[in-house]
Amino acid sequence: MGYTMQETVDAEFDRAVETTVDALGDEGFGVLCDIDVRATFEEKLDREFRQYRILGACNPALAHEGLTEEPGLGTLLPCNVVVYETDDGEVVVSAVDPRELVGIADNEALDSIATEVHDRFERVLTVVADELGTDPEI
Repeated sequence: MGYTMQETVDAEFDRAVETTVDALGDEGFGVLCDIDVRATFEEKLDREFRQYRILGACNPALAHEGLTEEPGLGTLLPCNVVVYETDDGEVVVSAVDPRELVGIADNEALDSIATEVHDRFERVLTVVADELGTDPEI
């Protein structure tokens, strides 16, 4: 997918979430919201769904810089990182590619910020994959 960066990891779902949150913290991101999609669908729709968590990640310094350049950027924040189970039971950690996301703003002043966030998300995914291992069947 051109709008995300992702790793399929060899770990239990909850451990993948924990490791991802820790790796985000190490890169200066706080998780502003943690949406348990499975629980929400169960509660609101009375429907079952795979394990799926949306982590709204924000690096305050980079968000401030971006919002200073483009006040409307807030509609694209926080940056989402998701951890989900596939139909085959694999666990995927996926982050939005901020370069793609910010590209729709058509503001060159945001390019360096998007690249910085992209690089940090790449490091997060690398740490998660290194700590948990990648799925050898992928």
